[in-house]
Amino acid sequence: MFQNLFDDVKRMNKRQFFYQILSFGMIVSSALMIWKGLMVVTGSESPIVVVLSGSMEPAFHRGDLLFLTNYHDESVKVGEIVVFKVNGRDIPIVHRVIKLHEKGMQNNTIKFLTKGDNNSVDDRGLYAKDQYWLTNKDVVGRARGFLPYVGMVTIYMNEYPKFKYAILACLGIYVLIHRE
Repeated sequence: MFQNLFDDVKRMNKRQFFYQILSFGMIVSSALMIWKGLMVVTGSESPIVVVLSGSMEPAFHRGDLLFLTNYHDESVKVGEIVVFKVNGRDIPIVHRVIKLHEKGMQNNTIKFLTKGDNNSVDDRGLYAKDQYWLTNKDVVGRARGFLPYVGMVTIYMNEYPKFKYAILACLGIYVLIHRE
């Protein structure tokens, strides 16, 4: 099998091989442009996220793909599902707003508390040290839609790095030897 792949690559002249590499670069740059465009349109640094745990069941399951917006002129409401980042954690968290704190607001900053639907306690244990509330600056986005289980591929690729490298290798080989 691999011998046939190498034979195809050997039969290409330098110009064809360079064209294939250029095509691959165009695909990658197009994907990046689409991502950046989505960031501008949605106002979110991450317009699409994958639910990584079961903390939001039954609303969202592990592997669901969420579509986010983050328009700063909209105020947070109780019951809304937000994706937030806290200091000291790299991975954003998807949970529901359960309480607003509006007493003694500074600069009209609304503070809020979150909790996973499947969790028994609120998220104060997940927040940074001495942080008891979240603000809009912690929010990555608000859930506006989802596709069930589509993100399982991402989870498998993170949990099984060999699977990720095999898929990337197959895609790279396909792009290099495909002549159309």
